Amino acid sequence: MRAFIASTIGVTCAAALAVPLVLPLGTGGAVAASAPRTAATTTEASGIQSLPLEPLAAAARSADGGGEVGLPARETAPFSLLGVVWADAAEELHGEAEVRTRSLDGDWSGWQPLETHTDHAPDQNTAEAADGALRGGTAPLWVGASDAVEVRVWPEDGTAPVSGLPEGLSLELIDPDTGLDAAVAVDAAGTSVATGRGATPAAGTSDSGAQSAAASYPGPRPPITTRAGWGADESLRESAFAYTDMVKTVFVHHTAGGNNYSCSEAPAIIRGIYRYHVQSQGWRDVGYNFFVDKCGTIYEGRAGGVDRAVQGAHTAGFNHNSMGVALLGSHGSSAPTKEALNAVSQLSAWKLGLSGINPKSSRNRTSMGGGLYAKGVTVKMANISGHRDGFATECPGEKLYAQLPAIRSTAAGFQGR
Repeated sequence: MRAFIASTIGVTCAAALAVPLVLPLGTGGAVAASAPRTAATTTEASGIQSLPLEPLAAAARSADGGGEVGLPARETAPFSLLGVVWADAAEELHGEAEVRTRSLDGDWSGWQPLETHTDHAPDQNTAEAADGALRGGTAPLWVGASDAVEVRVWPEDGTAPVSGLPEGLSLELIDPDTGLDAAVAVDAAGTSVATGRGATPAAGTSDSGAQSAAASYPGPRPPITTRAGWGADESLRESAFAYTDMVKTVFVHHTAGGNNYSCSEAPAIIRGIYRYHVQSQGWRDVGYNFFVDKCGTIYEGRAGGVDRAVQGAHTAGFNHNSMGVALLGSHGSSAPTKEALNAVSQLSAWKLGLSGINPKSSRNRTSMGGGLYAKGVTVKMANISGHRDGFATECPGEKLYAQLPAIRSTAAGFQGR
């Protein structure tokens, strides 16, 4: 299953030197020219630099210096998105992580937190998770074009030994524009009413593509920017698709990558998340079925057909018979825009309508395990739910979660209910 990862990461792997020139923690000056150089694992074709984290004994967060790992400030090849990954996808990072980056203009950012408790992952006991190639990871963070970074990670209590953190911690720096010229050409409009993929369902699954004709409340199909429209490199993902019976539940997420982006940057952000999920974490494709930016543009996520019940990797335990839509940004303290909320409502109305499902209703869902509920546990969920309804997480953020009742009502209105 992971042959494509070996071909894109292992075969073409070249030892390019980043220039890790050390700064003291907390300083904001120029990088010291006399600092030593350290090799970083990077792949020219993948656009990813992978930097193993090291113990930071000299300036640890805790008084006794216990447990902190990271990287001193260092120069790197250009990147725009980053995250921290570790070896075992089943292990959680019980701690905190933060980074600061230097823009191409030479300005250092303040320290920015990474969301460490995430549950955007393939379900247990699925083909995607079966071969042990998956890696755990924080939520990715969009930082804009940068060429230097500093990172620190520490256990929750601040005193645990380094062994208390997951093994194999590394910082992943991603250039989303690598290989863009070789990706599928961007169509002029960037939108489509059909994907035209002609894919067949994976073995043991069923096709939901013919359901729209039978739907009583289909809802209008919104404009959707295709994968070609945001520049997806289709050679990165697996060629097979996995489908479930229908979309019974829409799970709303935020990407937790910050709100300081322009809408023109949204395609690059999605390309970065795509590379992070596939190349850094070992998923078969990007985890979300759809993205929505703050201008209300809807983007196709995981491949397989926007009008079909493609199984994603967004809400562990409930990826089957569901759809995951992620708003680009962080909505713990910042409210989503009206344009984004309207887009989520219209998309939800259409996708649920293909199965004749009322956005304002609820239904019993049975967990596949790995999330908030153990495998086999049945729980009543709203047909439009937040990520936190399936897992103990802040996602989709308090400000967005509070808008779910309005999203349900608006979606029902789009269906004519």
